[in-house]
Amino acid sequence: MPLVTLPIDSLNPADSPRLSGIDSTRAHAMAESGTDLPPIVVHRQTMRVIDGAHRLRAAQLRGADRIQARLFDGTADAAFVLAVEANVVHGLPLSPEDREAAVVRIVFSHPQWSDRVVAARTGLSDKTIAAIRRRRSADLPKLNSRVGRDGRIRPLSSAQGRRSAGELMTANPHASLREVAKAAGISLGTAVDVRRRILRGEDPVPPKQRATPGIAGDAIPVSSTVDEMAGRDHAATLQALRSDPSLRLTEAGRTLLRCLNLHMVDQDQWSRMVDGVPSHCAEGVADLAAACAAAWQQFADQVRRRGNAPV
Repeated sequence: MPLVTLPIDSLNPADSPRLSGIDSTRAHAMAESGTDLPPIVVHRQTMRVIDGAHRLRAAQLRGADRIQARLFDGTADAAFVLAVEANVVHGLPLSPEDREAAVVRIVFSHPQWSDRVVAARTGLSDKTIAAIRRRRSADLPKLNSRVGRDGRIRPLSSAQGRRSAGELMTANPHASLREVAKAAGISLGTAVDVRRRILRGEDPVPPKQRATPGIAGDAIPVSSTVDEMAGRDHAATLQALRSDPSLRLTEAGRTLLRCLNLHMVDQDQWSRMVDGVPSHCAEGVADLAAACAAAWQQFADQVRRRGNAPV
């Protein structure tokens, strides 16, 4: 931003995120300090002070009629966001009430921003931003996507992507999770969760993401997928692998056989284990299971590609 010297009487009152306005004690202390004051920031289009209201007041108390400033070019909404950011990172901290009021204004002016983007601008947690959105949801525009901190646009709900993934898995049970995730436009972790739900005979979309609470969508038929993915004679396949010298007589092969044997669990055993997980451990167990599933799927994809590679 260019540095200029402006007449103080050309400036308009600050559009400040501070609900209580200027702290006169702080302004007087700055005026009496005798030190040079850093440039303020001014919105060129409106000549409102964005950052530096206390410095401006201190300059006035010193009897100055001009002040150094940096000019910001942009919309009034962008100028307000800059004012919030400036007050979060330096100077007199914003109070919790100031920050919450700023969040309300920002989510109205930038409804497409994700909770994390707003959180980064205001110094609050993304959970706090989400709670504020929920309280004001009736007044906010309805959007199907938001812009993340990396600039990418993401859907607010993965319901449609989950359904597409479920259909792809049913049509092609041998498709890798990465292929399904890419085709359905969902993350690899979501694809893992979809496959896990299908194997349990559940709707691939969690209840909270369904359009009408309490009404399930078209569940993926458990017979078509579980029978295909879990009903084959894997025991015979494992026995044949155990008898193969190229696996049985190498350290890597024996490690692989032990891992495969450990994970040869039928659907009834999985169901019993699900019932045995305490509720307070559910999240941790689910995360680890999803990570294991993703690792096994990646291993399967690599092995399949190696097997199909020309010799």
